[in-house]
Amino acid sequence: MKHTFKKWLPKPETVRENRWLRWLGPVLHHPRLWHFSRKGIALGLALGIFFGLLIPVAQIPVSATVAVLLRANLPMAVASTLVTNPVTFGPVYYGAYRLGKRILGEPALTEAQAEALLKSAHAAPAQEQGWTDRMAHWAGRLKTVGKPLVLGLSIIATVSGLAVYFLTSALWILKTRWTRRKRLRERTTRDAVNAESLRD
Repeated sequence: MKHTFKKWLPKPETVRENRWLRWLGPVLHHPRLWHFSRKGIALGLALGIFFGLLIPVAQIPVSATVAVLLRANLPMAVASTLVTNPVTFGPVYYGAYRLGKRILGEPALTEAQAEALLKSAHAAPAQEQGWTDRMAHWAGRLKTVGKPLVLGLSIIATVSGLAVYFLTSALWILKTRWTRRKRLRERTTRDAVNAESLRD
């Protein structure tokens, strides 16, 4: 299972040299951040998905910082933030907005009105603006869709993060048990063949 993850995760050098993560400095060298354990992988994956869904910007630095604090697998936390990207952003935020509206009991907007609000919230700030200006821009934009979007995103991010954590842990345990049983069967078969050949 480790080899499967290692194939598509970013390399340690790539993560350490990332412009959003350089400020973490020496803490990025802690061995537990790069260790492939069940807990580390499951927690890193859950953190990346949680923050990838919850916040529209700076998912990588936020996810990485929390992964460092909790000693989760850092490459997994960084890579899994890509759950939201230009392809998935619209459907995720639209669904979250509709979910928040339903829970709050507010009257539903038409699809055209909701899409217009979400597009205005996702309009990108000028590239020459600083990081703090961009954060302020996004915070202002999110106010246009208000509580329903924040509530919907919080629910989706929390449920998804928890589900991914427990699902990853369960799959890891099942795979480990299956591998052990396979090895035990192979050993039993080999011992039986050896015993048979000794009798001959």
